[in-house]
Amino acid sequence: MTTPPYPEDLEQPAYPDDLEQPGLVRTGRSTFVRPIRPEDADRLVAFVGGLSRATLAYRSLGPVIRARDDVIRRGAYVDYLNELALVALAGDEIAGLVRYVRDAEDPDHAEVTFTIRDDDQSEGFGRLLLEHIAAAARARGIRVLKADVLADNTRMINVFLGSGYRVESGPPGQIVHFDIAVDPQAQAVARAERREHTAVRRSLRPLLEPRSVAVIGANRRPLTIGHEIVANLLRGGFRGSVFPVNPRAEQVAGARAYPSVRELPEPPDLALIAVRAEAVPEVVRECAAAGVKAVVVVSTGFGETGAAGRTTELELSRFARASGMRLVGPNCMGVVNTTPTARLAATFSPALPTPGRVAMSSQSGPLGLAVLDFARRLRLGFSGFVSVGHAVDVSTNDLLQWWEEDPETSVILLHVETFGNPRRFARIARRVAPRKPIIAVHPGHAHTTGHVDSGVRGGPGHRGDSAGHADPTGPSDSAVSSLFAQSGVIRTRSLQELFDAALLLAHQPPPPGNRVAVITNAGGPAALTVGACAASGLRAPRFGERTRETLRAALGPGAEVANPADLTPMATAAHYRQALDAVLADDEIDAAIVLFMPPLADKPDEVAAAILDAAEAAPSKPVVASFLGGAGVADLLHRGELVVPTYAFPESAAASLGHAAAYQAWRSTPAGVDPDLPGVDTDRARSLLAGCAPGPVPARIAAELLDSYGIAVRDTEPGPGPGSELGSRLGSGPDAFLSVGADPVFGPVIAFGLTGDYADLMADVAHRVTPLSDRDAREMVRSLRAAPLLDGRVGGPGVDLAALEDTVLRISAMVEDLPEIEAMELRPIRLLPPGDGVCVTRATIRLADETRKGDPS
Repeated sequence: MTTPPYPEDLEQPAYPDDLEQPGLVRTGRSTFVRPIRPEDADRLVAFVGGLSRATLAYRSLGPVIRARDDVIRRGAYVDYLNELALVALAGDEIAGLVRYVRDAEDPDHAEVTFTIRDDDQSEGFGRLLLEHIAAAARARGIRVLKADVLADNTRMINVFLGSGYRVESGPPGQIVHFDIAVDPQAQAVARAERREHTAVRRSLRPLLEPRSVAVIGANRRPLTIGHEIVANLLRGGFRGSVFPVNPRAEQVAGARAYPSVRELPEPPDLALIAVRAEAVPEVVRECAAAGVKAVVVVSTGFGETGAAGRTTELELSRFARASGMRLVGPNCMGVVNTTPTARLAATFSPALPTPGRVAMSSQSGPLGLAVLDFARRLRLGFSGFVSVGHAVDVSTNDLLQWWEEDPETSVILLHVETFGNPRRFARIARRVAPRKPIIAVHPGHAHTTGHVDSGVRGGPGHRGDSAGHADPTGPSDSAVSSLFAQSGVIRTRSLQELFDAALLLAHQPPPPGNRVAVITNAGGPAALTVGACAASGLRAPRFGERTRETLRAALGPGAEVANPADLTPMATAAHYRQALDAVLADDEIDAAIVLFMPPLADKPDEVAAAILDAAEAAPSKPVVASFLGGAGVADLLHRGELVVPTYAFPESAAASLGHAAAYQAWRSTPAGVDPDLPGVDTDRARSLLAGCAPGPVPARIAAELLDSYGIAVRDTEPGPGPGSELGSRLGSGPDAFLSVGADPVFGPVIAFGLTGDYADLMADVAHRVTPLSDRDAREMVRSLRAAPLLDGRVGGPGVDLAALEDTVLRISAMVEDLPEIEAMELRPIRLLPPGDGVCVTRATIRLADETRKGDPS
């Protein structure tokens, strides 16, 4: 298809590739949404030519007269600002088109029209395109989209009324006029997320619950990738059809082979591709032509090889989405779903997991092999395992939404590096984590992209450098942990720690508090355990008098019953049962750690049975064990569905219990509310941004942007301090800073700290992920070690904490409303006495080079 010359009367504008995004319609079908381009002119003619008379009537609001081809072709030429058209692709064809034209006399209004291909009008393309065009219009300074719809066009009317945007309609008549305010109202956001959640789950069903699977590149030789995938599918008990594809083989692993995907007896739901990298694009095209709904590219040789490979895999992703397929990989090891409805072992891993309650997403193929082997040795069962590889399409965010509603999954594990859409990850995690624990392994610093020059400092990694230099290493380790914790995600630093925590949460309830009883038959390990508990945020409080009396009666007057309860080396299984019953019945105890030295007393199997009996009798409190020196003891602590996790060393037991207690504390804490912030003028802020180029924002515009959100900037550099005239008038409280930067895992992160030695020497900086609730803001400003200076406990009356929290909330709202802001810093902020507010003396803002991209799921 040739690109027509650009019309002479139109200046060719820059193409906004930031508007290119994959999408999912209501039915779960994949598509690719992007701005129209001049080379789409022939596609546009074909699209309009295929519309029925009824569709044309709804589109033209009058007599059905098809425009000439040259007029239609001209619709492919837009300036992407005053006129914008987005197309949703189905393969190489246009399935849907939305277009707005700005009103020349009222530039914050635009006329919008929707056209959906006849065969696709019941799938949800209209609602998807409305969300995309609303976001694009909002970023271009348009507040209201105007639409005229025939009164009997109920599908389009329902799209507008059900969108969640603020919609005003004209009086009933033959034509209904709608004014659609494109501000992201909470209701619109919630409905968009619900629609997307449903679409994601439907799109993943052919991947995780396929009815038939093809293996392209199936090999006759055992121990090759293509052979082992077929063999695992058959060994794993997959109930659907398995189609090996190999043009030179009649059978693979006992299953009939076919020469190509085109010659299969039926279109498979899922295809696994294990061929040379250079052959993958053609195979993916064949899969699309054959009607395959999902593909897993196991092959390597893409993004890990350099820029050319990265370009190829992104093109694969775009093609797959436009063809209605989901794609996992490339460079992955496949997918596993052990649930009864699937029994899918679509992987070449030699170690297949046993069925269980844990699901995991891994971004590393080789790591996945080790994970499955290790989990099997731990007897940790999996409901699902997906190696996402380079995650060019199906992402961890998608999988979270699948496992969110999977009744067979109770714990979700993540191997985290980065997310295509950090904002979406944080929102999904905060929705899923209250019901299902999410445990992520993240060993190092999260590097940020929010550190910029031109005076914008202190992104999420800022340690309070008074010279204004951001720390390039990103947030401190403790800050990374606090960001995960805010999202409800349990952060671990190693695979061992990840699986230790999973073992507990998969089999025991999280403790209602952090008070732990330690029961032992050896004093030395007990002392180590108490220390490990303290390091993990747990306490080993002294038992109550009633519990101590019960223990003395059971163990004898010489027993140590304070906590730890030392049963002595002569303790029997009966002693363990009596001690556990007593401490678990104590209202001041939330969990128990049981230590046992097998060589010193009773047989391990008898002690294990006693522990299981006590745990079964107190199901609301977790029990974990460490049988030091006991080989194979884990097998003894299983009884049907009842499992007491056992660890080689008590420190691991304490760390896992600490993670579970912190998770339960987060889950039990009120979430806070999104407060109403008076004086916010988002329209004014967007108008100001519309005139700004990427990069540093002029100081005057930065001040006006903040003023649009009710934050006044008083340019009084150098900042007021004790002894200055302004300092004398305003008091002599400490100076502070607030900064915003972009983190690759969490998205926008706000940092807060006091300037000077507090941040520079003590790294006393608090971090939170946007959006912030009122509770988040309150906890943030009070979480500093220097908080006694702020609340008046040390050195005077304190500062106006209410005004400070209000400022934090306004910055959070500003970042959420204006995603163009890449980095921001308010420094210094003068903190004034209670009732006097705060004084922002300087503000620097930087805009991103393009609107934030990313996987919409």
